[in-house]
Amino acid sequence: MDLIKRLMFVVLSLGILFLPGCVSIGPHTVTRDRFDYTGAIGDSWKEQMLINTVKMRYGDTPVFLDVASVISQYQAAAQVNLGLTWVHPVTTATNSQSVLGTAQYAERPTITYMPLSGEKFARSLMKPLPPPAILSLIQAGYPIDLVLRFCVHTVNGVRNRYGGSARAHQADPEFYPLLERMRRVQDSGAIGLRVQKTGEMEGVVMSFRGKVNPSVQEDILFVRKTLGLDPSAGDIRVVYGSIAKDDKELALLTRSILEIIIDLASYIDVPSVHVDEKRVNPTMPGEMVQGVPVPPLIRIYSSADRPGDAFIAVPYRNYWFWIDDRDLRSKTLFSFLMFVFSLTETGGAKEGAPIITVPTG
Repeated sequence: MDLIKRLMFVVLSLGILFLPGCVSIGPHTVTRDRFDYTGAIGDSWKEQMLINTVKMRYGDTPVFLDVASVISQYQAAAQVNLGLTWVHPVTTATNSQSVLGTAQYAERPTITYMPLSGEKFARSLMKPLPPPAILSLIQAGYPIDLVLRFCVHTVNGVRNRYGGSARAHQADPEFYPLLERMRRVQDSGAIGLRVQKTGEMEGVVMSFRGKVNPSVQEDILFVRKTLGLDPSAGDIRVVYGSIAKDDKELALLTRSILEIIIDLASYIDVPSVHVDEKRVNPTMPGEMVQGVPVPPLIRIYSSADRPGDAFIAVPYRNYWFWIDDRDLRSKTLFSFLMFVFSLTETGGAKEGAPIITVPTG
């Protein structure tokens, strides 16, 4: 009876040990790995962008490191050694048995990082955004006042605010009223955009719809007058530049991603002790239009203690810099920054071999 029990134990052990070998591992890891890696890469991307924004405010060197690839490797193995000896009790009974089982499971993900440098750095961070890309954002439904305030230095010579320490300045008095009118025109659906090809060159043409209600028509006339556009022009060419060559052209002096980040960094609420110690310049004063404060593009706070309810938070110089999770405007704009940053990845240039490959298993 004892022998039968032992044999049953051996059979059960074999079944348990060989069970993993009968089930495929790969398909069951897809859902888990896709969401886990997506979440981890997304969070690290946001933290990298925020810490580089803070570092630029302090005159520190930004470093961008892209995750070039993620390769997950799984291994499962099982081994069983069985020995059994039995002699009939009538003739010098001998009874011996042995069972040896081993099981192994290993996960060895390999993550490859690519530093953003050289030509790719210049193309991604220092090249001004092309006007067609900006107008595509407007055509896609992004608010025109947000896009222009975020992405341009001037619109037909009308200056936007800029927070860079070397050439910081407030916006021209007519800039914010211009954006307000353009937003109302956009909301009415009276702005049209199209791509026009002349020979091998492609250009973007903007037009205002003719049949609109009187209030929208008044806004359109205000926009045309402020920008120095022909009141009767049907099509308006959109080009890159600071000044239009005639009254049928709209010149956008666009910003680079680096300039956008520098401007956003100027809104950071830095610790007053750092300002007193001359480690960082004070935050620029808020702007006023007809006695009404202009809301900042983004609010990034600082505190000695880690915040409890943050959308994103990073440590720097013994302080925490963070965006409040309840500040929808700042969260939306920060996500918009990440999206605009992705627009600069135009490809086409040959990249070298990956610089850093880290096996994390």
